[in-house]
Amino acid sequence: MHGEFLFFIQIFSSGIAVGCLYALIALGFVLILKATGILNFAQGEIIMLSAYICYFLMTAFHFPFLLAALSTCILAGFLGIVMERVVFRPMLGEPIFAVVMVTIGLSILLRSVTGIIFGQDNLIFPTPFSKETVKVAGIVLSQTQIWIIISIVALIILFFIFFKYSRLGLAMRGTADDQQVAWLMGISVKRIFALILGVSFITAAIAGIFLANLVMINLSLSMIAISAFPAIILGGLESIPGAIIGGLVIGVVENLAGGYLDQMIGGGVKDVTPFVVLFLMLMFKPYGLFGKEEIERV
Repeated sequence: MHGEFLFFIQIFSSGIAVGCLYALIALGFVLILKATGILNFAQGEIIMLSAYICYFLMTAFHFPFLLAALSTCILAGFLGIVMERVVFRPMLGEPIFAVVMVTIGLSILLRSVTGIIFGQDNLIFPTPFSKETVKVAGIVLSQTQIWIIISIVALIILFFIFFKYSRLGLAMRGTADDQQVAWLMGISVKRIFALILGVSFITAAIAGIFLANLVMINLSLSMIAISAFPAIILGGLESIPGAIIGGLVIGVVENLAGGYLDQMIGGGVKDVTPFVVLFLMLMFKPYGLFGKEEIERV
């Protein structure tokens, strides 16, 4: 019994590390969606591109990891501001189908450009973390997993403080809640949109850098973002706390399915599980755990 419980805790702990990454990816999606009403399907490509940029800075220019990561985040934030001006701002108020097609087109463009610049080969990231594992109370975690949990929890706390207490964070929240009222209060809505896109792309860059430490870098890295969609639906489309909680839940559930069901049924169950959760949520609670229900009266 003790061994089974230890096995459960081991899988649960590993799921927390995966869930932290999903939470960070989902947060990037929700920030853009809440502010602009646009679901950015190119967010996964920003994750992939950031991993390539950080790898390139470390291998070609011999940047230390922290400097390469910081430079990558700055470049991602700048790219987000440019994308807001060139791509997202002209699409505000346009039909949802047109917006979706533009973001899908942007994702294809970014993937193609990345492939042209960096090639199609699998790359191994020069991770700065030791390969020695850490054992606490019988639970074994890699140092990469531990740093992922610590860094992302600290980042989420920093976001909470920023959005709750800083003037700029309050302006972002006000703009996301009601653009017209924010404009009447003297807030530059366009400037806030650009900053939100920049922050969202920075979260994607951080997720991409950590993912590069766990898996090989290739063009399929962008597909990781698809696994964040169930987290967004679970938490609620426009809920920032929901995105974080949803990401953690999906990460844990996915790992538990991989630990138990994959052994009983066979491989592949782990990859399908998040979308089973997505299907069930859409059937029984389409607004998510923390989403705001909208009732139209005719």
